[in-house]
Amino acid sequence: MQVQSIQMFHITPDELSSLINQGIKRELSELSKTLNPESLESPHLTRRETAKFFDVSLNCVNDWARKGILKPYKVGQRTYFKRSEILQVMFNKTA
Repeated sequence: MQVQSIQMFHITPDELSSLINQGIKRELSELSKTLNPESLESPHLTRRETAKFFDVSLNCVNDWARKGILKPYKVGQRTYFKRSEILQVMFNKTA
């Protein structure tokens, strides 16, 4: 394994933050290309599965649904979320 070191001189915190954000966006873009919502097992997730997917509480999922961030689909008394829409929210994409 080859070890590389990078030294930065004369970079502002804002410039460093911008560079990090660009790198993260690039990696998320690559990841989103590899994720194919149609190939995943279930096209819908329960509230609990959605909370686990985002690593947040059920209250947070309920709050997002109430605010319109996630669109809930009701079947009887059960609430589901479309996996494809969840991925769009995750990667800040609009349909």
